[in-house]
Amino acid sequence: MNARIADIQSRMIALQTQQAGRTTQQSQSSTTTGGASGDDFASYLSDAVSQTPATGRGYAVNSKGIPTELEAYGNGKIPASALQPVGSTGFKLWAPAAESMTRMIADAQKAGVHIGITETYRPLAEQVDLARRKGLYSQGGLAAKPGTSEHGWGMAADLDLDAKALSWVRANADKYGFYNTASRESWHWGFKPESSGARQQLAVQ
Repeated sequence: MNARIADIQSRMIALQTQQAGRTTQQSQSSTTTGGASGDDFASYLSDAVSQTPATGRGYAVNSKGIPTELEAYGNGKIPASALQPVGSTGFKLWAPAAESMTRMIADAQKAGVHIGITETYRPLAEQVDLARRKGLYSQGGLAAKPGTSEHGWGMAADLDLDAKALSWVRANADKYGFYNTASRESWHWGFKPESSGARQQLAVQ
């Protein structure tokens, strides 16, 4: 009789041990799953943030859209410290424009499109010489009035584009802040920085 009772007690202990093991396993599984979900969420959030395009910063601009920091220098008189190389092209633009142009060229390259550059920042003396040689744009020529050129602000680039590249730039340049601002010149692309006022308005909305 005692042996029988001992056998029953032994089986009960074994069953309790197995049940406890299952409960612990389920608990661990639940904890692990919950942790994985949290990790997945954090991962998704991180990915979403990293994939969100950088909006950059807004700039104080005058009524003509010229950044006040450049206006203080004067057209065609931008110091080297305010200019930045466009990638490894050897050409320079106002730093924010150079950064955007560098990104655009790199992204085009990934798409199998080559964007070349023939001219960027143009000092005042070069504007005067160009106007003399090619005539003023307002009179049918190809030069802006000296002291008013987008090139003189370091905010325009003349691009070397084949048909494929021109098509790509026309479809994508605005994503980088560049626009074809000279109707008779498909190669001329000017940078239009977002104003700080516009950014503040977007933030409020």
